[in-house]
Amino acid sequence: MVGNMKLKVLKFVVGLIAISITLLFLYTNNLVLPKYLPVGKISNSSVLAEVCDMIITGKKILDGNIPMTPLTPLRNITCQQYLTQNHYIMKPLSKDEAEFPLAYVMVIHKDFDTFERLFRAIYMPQNVYCVHVDEKATSAFKDPVGSLLSCFANAFLASKRESVVYAGLSRLQADLNCLQDLIGSQVPWKYTINTCGQDFPLKTNREIVQYLKGFKGKNITPGVLPPPHIIRRTRYMHLEQKYQLFSFMLWTWIRKMSPPHNLTIYFGSSYVALTREFANFVLQDQRAIDLLGWSKDTYSPDEHFWVTLNRIPDICPAVGLQDHMSQGRPFLQPPTTLQPLESATHLSSVTGTS
Repeated sequence: MVGNMKLKVLKFVVGLIAISITLLFLYTNNLVLPKYLPVGKISNSSVLAEVCDMIITGKKILDGNIPMTPLTPLRNITCQQYLTQNHYIMKPLSKDEAEFPLAYVMVIHKDFDTFERLFRAIYMPQNVYCVHVDEKATSAFKDPVGSLLSCFANAFLASKRESVVYAGLSRLQADLNCLQDLIGSQVPWKYTINTCGQDFPLKTNREIVQYLKGFKGKNITPGVLPPPHIIRRTRYMHLEQKYQLFSFMLWTWIRKMSPPHNLTIYFGSSYVALTREFANFVLQDQRAIDLLGWSKDTYSPDEHFWVTLNRIPDICPAVGLQDHMSQGRPFLQPPTTLQPLESATHLSSVTGTS
């Protein structure tokens, strides 16, 4: 009885030692299971293309053989190779789209991979694209952006760059700089759409065109009269503070003058879709110029500038202003809602069409 028990214990110990030696041998000889790339780690569209090619050709996808540096024209490939590998659309896909070109304003400051995927997703050859890169952005970001855009005749960097301060006039000015450049473009665009680097399209270009055509030359500027806790943003002065390592908006208790031309200030989204006619008005009309000057020491002027101008009665007929409820710009997914407003989730669906 005791002998049988000792024999079982001995077999167990011998088996355990054998398993340990086997595992140690496998580990020291790198025969353990390969360390595959974690799901979700590949964000660059060029890298995704290479991964797809490896899958098709039956190659193993390991950490060591995935080029994690973005495969841009900086990496010893021609523009044509880049466009081919990333499957860029180089001809209009329909007559409707060809006859209704769009202009995009893209304000970015970081995450080249994310920008590259956004640009690839919204790119069409009949459209035109102005990209504003924050003056504070690193060369490691600016250089690949410039290299990428150099491959496209209808995409370019803004002629004037701003050092953008969050919620400051510089953020609005970045949009306006691109808008000025786009007005000078030979592309006969119908609407301009502004985006940030973290946006992403929810619709195809054709669906966006069809949606915008439905507005019959009206602008999309979501907004309402400012709630009480927002009025402070335009009633008191707020000053941009720029330092070498950081920047911010300084709140003060200094009262501002009343808005110029007796304008009623509205509050809404900084992300809009504007007609070319309205873009010209924004850049040239004295009321727009004066409102911009008045807004230079307000908080987040891009959230009142577009919507306020679009509410001037003699510029655009008042049609469905505050009570018109829709999805605003349902073709683009914004990075965040307007926070910290209690009504933020509702504001994104209030569309002024005038």
